[in-house]
Amino acid sequence: MQQFIMKRALCHTITAIPCRGRTELRILSTPWVPAIWPGSTANAIDFPFRKNPSYLRKPTSVSAKAAPTPSSVTMEPAVDEVAFESPAHFRIYKSGKIERLNRPPVLPAGLDEATGVTSKDVVLDADTGLSARLYLPRLQDPSKKLPVLVYYHGGAFLLESADSATYHTYVNPLAAAAGVLVVSVSYRLAPEHPLPTAYEDSWAALQWAASAQDEWIAEHGDMARLFLAGDSAGANIVHDMLLRASGAGGLPRVEGAIMLHPWFGGNTPIEGELEGAPAAMAGLWMYACPGAVGGADDPRMNPLAPGAPALEKLACARMLVCAGKMDALYVRDRAYYEAVAASAWPGDVAWHESEGEEHVFFLPKPECENAKQLMNTVVAFIAGA
Repeated sequence: MQQFIMKRALCHTITAIPCRGRTELRILSTPWVPAIWPGSTANAIDFPFRKNPSYLRKPTSVSAKAAPTPSSVTMEPAVDEVAFESPAHFRIYKSGKIERLNRPPVLPAGLDEATGVTSKDVVLDADTGLSARLYLPRLQDPSKKLPVLVYYHGGAFLLESADSATYHTYVNPLAAAAGVLVVSVSYRLAPEHPLPTAYEDSWAALQWAASAQDEWIAEHGDMARLFLAGDSAGANIVHDMLLRASGAGGLPRVEGAIMLHPWFGGNTPIEGELEGAPAAMAGLWMYACPGAVGGADDPRMNPLAPGAPALEKLACARMLVCAGKMDALYVRDRAYYEAVAASAWPGDVAWHESEGEEHVFFLPKPECENAKQLMNTVVAFIAGA
């Protein structure tokens, strides 16, 4: 048991560090993004067992006069300090600036020779830039309609896009294996566009998909078999979409929801959570959603908080909740599954856990045995098996 806890701590160390009268939050590997981006050239991450690890070092002061980068938000202060960081992924400064590090390459749409899936990009709203990448698997029978799956990517609401290598290389095999037409959504990111922007973009994209305006969806999609799926922050979005659909009279009708390692949190630690994790996650949540009511007990982050919408309102017939046993979010994900199962919701909920695996492991390790098992579970769920 001791070895298990230590491994989780090494992979997901989140610490509040007193530093010269200040408390600084440092995170070594965010529990909602992979430890190493697929396609990234920077694989080095500081862990607690290394000498003089970065999370114990005083942040380097950064001059605002340094040349700005496309991945940062321009701010005015003369000296800025790091307040929160994931060394492989991002740095957040006290001024509110964010630096996105080691961003995965953007891959073009088109035919994927390995899977036979064809993709294309569609602009859904020219004013906001909301877009989606559609995936159409090879048609064995052109007259047969395909289930439609709307996918929301993860990245703590701060990172990633539908056209990144991370998700393009995941959704292609998913579309092929499940035989589904996928609408992968590129919602706008915080902090440039604070929440609820991502939720609103995601809802607009779902309504667009359900309207079958696109020729692929109109010709090949079976809207009577609509699924929602997402990983990490994307799974959090799926939960919000189900509640929005309930408030819209159950429309669009969703047959199934696939929650891959959902990012949920709360102000109060629950049994089994890593020490310091709730506070650090609450800080990151408030950075993405500065208008959150109740901090991390905002119902969008903590669906089990007092006053949160009743889970019986979830507007889908079936649900699959998945988690990695070594994930810092495992306890929250399991609690969510158990709460849905115990609620008055009339649907069927299933649970899948991956032994020995960390958060969204299936993205950087798609060929490992546990990733294949997870893919098989998702495919079987969509098929109704």
